[in-house]
Parts: sequence; structure tokens; C-alpha cells
Amino acid sequence: MSALKELWIATGNKGKISEFKVLLNRELPGLQILTTSDLPTYTSPNENGQTFLDNARIKAKSLKAMKPEAWVMAEDSGLEVLALNNLPGIHSARYAGPKAQDRENIAKLLKMMQIRAVTNRMAQFVCTMVLLTPENQEFIFTGEMKGEIAKAPLGQLGFGYDPIFVPENEKQTLAELGPGFKSKRSHRAMATLQMIEKLKTQI
Repeated sequence: MSALKELWIATGNKGKISEFKVLLNRELPGLQILTTSDLPTYTSPNENGQTFLDNARIKAKSLKAMKPEAWVMAEDSGLEVLALNNLPGIHSARYAGPKAQDRENIAKLLKMMQIRAVTNRMAQFVCTMVLLTPENQEFIFTGEMKGEIAKAPLGQLGFGYDPIFVPENEKQTLAELGPGFKSKRSHRAMATLQMIEKLKTQI
């Protein structure tokens, strides 16, 4: 397996990139982190999978086609609300439409819960991560964070559904708790830390 000097991440999402870099820079300080934003041109693939793993693979393979010699990672993650039959799930980023902004997705989710007169507000964030080696060997990592949906958005320190997600055993939303909390407890942090343990064997 080729030595690891740089890792390409198949995302242009600034919030996700920031979260990845916090953990990777801390645990693997010599590793160069690159993303699709560092490519001269990149067209995001159609994420038409049926699961988080399907979509993570689609993104990983799309970037791998452009960087075949590289270590490539992609993840797909989303929010599953129990009372909505685990929606928005894989549609989390596009719940209110293909170009929906975070606040529009949040508004739709809260409206759907109101329409259904939801009493059980339990939910979880799920992350599935795919790592491809230069030799195209695949490793899969997963993470989750349980909690419940707040009745209204609170906090300015997150993105996505963070302003309405209250983690288990907490009284504030992720957007109030901030990046320090997420780097230790989030679904994405859990999957990333597993990946880091694998990458440490390649440095």
C-alpha cells in the first residue's frame, strides 16, 4: 500500500471541510488535506444511491477517477427523524429542493413535524465514510449521534440541521454547543476518528 502524504476529500462543503481539518490536523499534522475545491474543474456526481454508503461510494469514485494515484475519502451523512420514518435521511441536503439552503430544509422539517403533530422528537445524525487507497482498496467507517429535534432553531455555530438538533444528554443545540463539541461527539467525528486510526498505520 502506497505511503500516505496527502488525502483528497470529495466535498466542497466548507463546514464539513473545517470539521475534517480540525481532527486531521490534530491527529495527523504532517498530512496535506486537499478537496474538490483544489481541482481546476470538478462536477459533482449525481448522488442517486439508496443509502448513505451508496452515495459515499459515488462521490469517492468520482474523485478517484480524477486522482487515481491518491488516497481519496468521501462521506455521506444526514439526519434521520424517527417520527418521519427516518426522513430526511439521504435527502437531508436537498430536503426542501435540489438547491435548498439550510434554513429552508430546517423550515420544511419543522413544518412536517408540526403537520404530523409529532410527540416523539427523537432523531439521529448518521455518517458513512468511504476511504479508497491508491490501489483502490476500500475501507468503510460509520458514526452516529443520537438526540432530538428542537421546536425552533437556536445558535449560530453550526451548519445544516445543527440549529435544531439537541444531542442526547445535552440541553443546547449543536449550533449552540459549537465546533469543539462536534469534534469530540458528532457522527462525522466518530467516523473520522476511525479513519484516522487506519491512516496512522500508513504514515
